[in-house]
Amino acid sequence: MNYNWTLKDAIFTKDKGKVFSCFACGGGSTMGYKLAGFDVIGHNDIDAKMVEVYKENHKPKFSYLESITTFAKRKDLPKELYELDILDGSPPCSSFSMAGNREKDWGKEKKFREGQELQVLDTLFFDFIDLAKELQPKVVVAENVKGLLLGEAKKYVIEIYKAFDKAGYTCQHFLLNASKMGVPQRRERVFFIALRKDLAPNFMEYVDMFKVAPKLKLEFYEPEICFENIKEKDAKREKVPDSYIKHWENADKTGRAKAESGNTFGFFYKALNRLSLATITSGGSYAIEDSAELMTDLEFCKGGSYPVDYNFLGNKAQYLIGMSVPPLMTGKIAEQIYKQWLSKLF
Repeated sequence: MNYNWTLKDAIFTKDKGKVFSCFACGGGSTMGYKLAGFDVIGHNDIDAKMVEVYKENHKPKFSYLESITTFAKRKDLPKELYELDILDGSPPCSSFSMAGNREKDWGKEKKFREGQELQVLDTLFFDFIDLAKELQPKVVVAENVKGLLLGEAKKYVIEIYKAFDKAGYTCQHFLLNASKMGVPQRRERVFFIALRKDLAPNFMEYVDMFKVAPKLKLEFYEPEICFENIKEKDAKREKVPDSYIKHWENADKTGRAKAESGNTFGFFYKALNRLSLATITSGGSYAIEDSAELMTDLEFCKGGSYPVDYNFLGNKAQYLIGMSVPPLMTGKIAEQIYKQWLSKLF
């Protein structure tokens, strides 16, 4: 797997098992599973524009444009969805992000983008687990922001573990950084990985003197890929708006500066040649270090390990990439799930 790749040249073997992806957005995690050799047979999302992008690039067998709350209550799902190796999902995470309002938004209904329903974002994770309880895939993978492990949000982690237990799964979580996994982006995310209880005895190991649990080892130590490796030479670039020049000049050593207004999370990012990119967000402004100019779509694709020939259907590349799990990040995790667990069940 390499961050610089194309869909047209990729070889997807589809021989490692079947996956269904929820909250699939433009298909970031889907591409990771496909790179790891899985067959992603379908997806679900609430955003009509993202569903069209997904269908254009992945041609799914099953496609559901509806909220996870509605989807989890369906009783007319095809038989194949009850035979999954992995159920994947990235429940919306802004309620727990350190860049958002956190506790102020917990329990509130919110509406995002055109045509979407009001949703209580911090309960969608549990709707996703309800779907897992119904479908009973071998493995469930759920991705979320690092902020879920911090402060009062840790209470949700306890509830997530309880919900997985009631659904018939043993669960463990991992905090991983994409920059250690071949992605030119410093993106920390927590992954909850749950194994169906009837399969767990195959993989039990001692956690300590008194407890055994199914063990999965996820450790990645790949060298960081600096921005200079993905930077386009002689590219035509837009200029940093005048209102952001002072932020561009005052960015700290990580490349981040607090902006007064004008972007989603109130931050401005400078792509420093000696570092991999700061976390790509769906909003905000990103400029290169040695000129007051903005990053290109191709640089965003490489920074997010998206294929450089992905068809965004006119949507902003940064938005989709910022909303997605980097394909290489998912791919490396999926490889290990297959190697350590699924391959030993056949």
